[in-house]
Amino acid sequence: MSDEQLSNGGVLLIDKPIGLTSHDVVQKVRRKLRTKRVGHAGTLDPDASGLLVLCVDDATRVLEYLVASTKSYTGEVVFGCATDTDDATGTVIASASANGLTDDAVQAAVKDLTGSIEQVVPAYSAVHIGGKRAYELARAGEAVDMPKRTVHIDVFEVGPLQFEGEVARASFSVTCSKGTYIRALCRDLGAKVYVPAHMGSLRREAAGSANVRSAVSLEHFLDSACPETFFLEPLSLLSEYHKIPVSRTVLERLTNGQRVPVRDMHLEDASLWLDEMVMVTYESRLALVAQVEKLRGTLVLQPKKVFWKRG
Repeated sequence: MSDEQLSNGGVLLIDKPIGLTSHDVVQKVRRKLRTKRVGHAGTLDPDASGLLVLCVDDATRVLEYLVASTKSYTGEVVFGCATDTDDATGTVIASASANGLTDDAVQAAVKDLTGSIEQVVPAYSAVHIGGKRAYELARAGEAVDMPKRTVHIDVFEVGPLQFEGEVARASFSVTCSKGTYIRALCRDLGAKVYVPAHMGSLRREAAGSANVRSAVSLEHFLDSACPETFFLEPLSLLSEYHKIPVSRTVLERLTNGQRVPVRDMHLEDASLWLDEMVMVTYESRLALVAQVEKLRGTLVLQPKKVFWKRG
């Protein structure tokens, strides 16, 4: 048997359909693969579709590193009514005609909502408030001062307005930091143009280097006679991290828990990686995760999580 890392399982990119929770998808994949070791890297609401990144069996150990810092979405914003959930599933709490709205006004507001912005977390969200989920308090009719968070909107593009009676719809695309609430972005876009608004639909297109174009539909996956053929090597989806190839000798030192001086690997830019996690590879496969640290003035690799297995 040759040396292997993450010999069982892998990463699955699933195109989640509307109507299922992320947990529903995980349960279906568990039953299909007859394993309990399945987890996801970032939830999608039931009414959202698109990319869901799953880890199976040994690959669940890299789950924390696959939670991407940047995500991309497409969807539709609806001007003319606001809802208590900030999306189409909620109860209308405010309405006004969108007939006076112009594309120029929307585009000006979009610019104000690009870059680092502050969001008020939606009342119907999973954040904890006084030991309870915010949505539990909202459903009980309790008024809560929701926390604010700073997020980064890299790209925010909104298409031309399409009018339907008193309502106007527009498609959008967003690339943003993790933790961004897209429905809050739609809500705030409405506030900027003085017309109540909510998110009409949402689809996740990408998370880090994973893209929905490379995903398999849940239906196709569940119907497959060989579902394991859809597994991806985790390393291929860890583009946000620096990769360090090592020799067998260095690998064995690291997997034995030893700190290895960075100079032993002839890395020129390692001083820029201080305190960062890096992916250590052997024979082009993920062997372990390490952190670049300074020990008595010397940069070293400190092993954090080992995946490599001796043959």
